Amino acid sequence: MSAQSEPPDSPAAPVTQKVADAAAPVPVEDGHIPVRSQTVEHSGLLEVFKANLAQAGLYRAAVDDVQASHDDTTLMRFLRARRLDLNKAEKQFADTEAWRKQHGVDELFKTFDTTEMESSRRFYPRWTGRRDKCGLPLYVYRLASLNSTLRKELDAVPSERRHQRIIALYEVMTRFVLPLCDHLPHEPLTPVSSVTTIIDLEGVSLSGMWSLRSHLQQASTMATANYPETLNTIAIVNSPSFFPTIWNWIKGWFDEGTRNKIHVLGKDPGESIRALINDEDLPQVYGGKLEWVFEDEPSLDSEIQKAITEMPKGPVIFTNGQVVKP
Repeated sequence: MSAQSEPPDSPAAPVTQKVADAAAPVPVEDGHIPVRSQTVEHSGLLEVFKANLAQAGLYRAAVDDVQASHDDTTLMRFLRARRLDLNKAEKQFADTEAWRKQHGVDELFKTFDTTEMESSRRFYPRWTGRRDKCGLPLYVYRLASLNSTLRKELDAVPSERRHQRIIALYEVMTRFVLPLCDHLPHEPLTPVSSVTTIIDLEGVSLSGMWSLRSHLQQASTMATANYPETLNTIAIVNSPSFFPTIWNWIKGWFDEGTRNKIHVLGKDPGESIRALINDEDLPQVYGGKLEWVFEDEPSLDSEIQKAITEMPKGPVIFTNGQVVKP
């Protein structure tokens, strides 16, 4: 029997159960630098990072009416991901820029078909149109929604095109959703550069998870390598009894910092998850008041509606308070 054909059934090490802090998203004290501390304490280091990148031809500062090639929030994500180690951060940044050039990311996103992009959202974490208590976008991923019909549809998509779809959706997140939420009033007054995600495992079988493993790994490894520090708290709800086995498969996809942001909340996450998310922004199925399920379009909160009126379709970015085409 090939290890690639059936899920392993050997016992797995238990997963530590973590619960969110009642006052704020779970603080990251594992070496990854909390976003809330970046603005003042690390501004000097950021300037050195910019100078190093500029010397390497990887960064262009703003000049007159021309924006910088990369905003400070993006640069700080790379610094935090590498624990403020300038050399390691520059290496990851350079690797990401080479990856973007290799895959033509900017042109891919700019020209991505609107219908295909909207259809692709069915297979990946979806933005609810709401935010957590700190203003971070709230995403939900309900694995059981990827039923056998959708899995067959996904399997029919060539691997390279699946890769391009994931890229396009990450670009929407980093260039539209995050800047939009950062533009809105939020506390604390630090940049919104990551998302809070609920991963719902209700109704998922071991074989179903096994069949999706390459699909999930492709998205996870891309985020770690090329979109660092975009994942904040990850709350796993409705975890089945075999979750330790799943954890043994997937834990290698993430670096230590990301692993420490994953919190297993079990079958009744309401009390714990409401420490992160207000009732009106939390879907009813997770103990909140929001009428929203995974298959729905984003349900924009009132502040977001003031900014953009409705959720745009296809490839868009949010810059200078406006929705524009890339």
